Amino acid sequence: MDNNKRPETMERITTKALADKFIEEQIAEVRAQVGDKKVLLALSGGVDSSVVAALLIKAIGKQLVCVHVNHGLMRKGESEAVIDMFGKELDANLVYVDATDRFLDLLAGVSDPEKKRKIIGAEFINVFADEARKLEGVAYLAQGTIYPDILESFKQAEGKKAVKSHHNVGGLPEDLKFELVEPLKLLFKDEVRVVGEALGLPHAMVYRQPFPGPGLGVRCLGAITRDRLHALREADAILREEFANCGLAEKVWQYFIAIPDIKSVGVKDESRYEGWPAIIRAINTTDAMTATIEEIPYDILHKITYRITHEVEGINRVLMDLTPKPIGTIEWE
Repeated sequence: MDNNKRPETMERITTKALADKFIEEQIAEVRAQVGDKKVLLALSGGVDSSVVAALLIKAIGKQLVCVHVNHGLMRKGESEAVIDMFGKELDANLVYVDATDRFLDLLAGVSDPEKKRKIIGAEFINVFADEARKLEGVAYLAQGTIYPDILESFKQAEGKKAVKSHHNVGGLPEDLKFELVEPLKLLFKDEVRVVGEALGLPHAMVYRQPFPGPGLGVRCLGAITRDRLHALREADAILREEFANCGLAEKVWQYFIAIPDIKSVGVKDESRYEGWPAIIRAINTTDAMTATIEEIPYDILHKITYRITHEVEGINRVLMDLTPKPIGTIEWE
């Protein structure tokens, strides 16, 4: 049987009882696979990697080493929040690596989305390898891979192209030195949340907004520049703040800003002002395979537009993406 294919007979995890059964099975499988070796976990702080961390802590305890890599493509305040939550509150065995320059230097001038994803994926593995050399007995790499990642990364039928490569699936280099531990790889996102709650993770963590592995790298469209990346991070922070203030943060499954590498003419201080457009995307979904657009009240959109165009240097327009999935994917790249 293909270990990357979800069995047709697999029951969807919708209750705590089913989640508890899944957790028990995965703990046994992980212990049998890992033995007494150490495991490195790519801990982004997102839902998937957080649930994997909680599951592996139950299974192997201090054999787990959580590695949080700041690739310079995180949202505003994200790495600090990960350190506070996992390093302090959850007392995880956490290693923090600031690899901002390392990633951004490699991505300089690269505009093709697939190349960007593969560069980020490959460099993640290089960073983990560097950390593994500092430890003894590390033979495994744990990842928060879920089933939609696999479905979108590989051809589903003859003649169809992969939708895109996820950094933890199609972007992995062929000479990977670690054996993978991926306990969630056959689950959909809604199932991962049920498992997370069954593991006792805080509600806010379990229902935290999804964030792609390549981070803002696939929202800073085209070749990434540090000034546009900075503008994207600030605009995204404003969007998240305003959604939280008006109650949309709990209502919308995923919402974010994307900034393309184009400029238009605007006016600022009675002078010509060329700037980038900030594109708002807000969608709802249960399995990440299809998605609908969340309608945002105009008064909220006006406030967000005013704040972004007045508070973020380099942005002079705000647009709204109204495309469902399909035909548009959740992310732009």
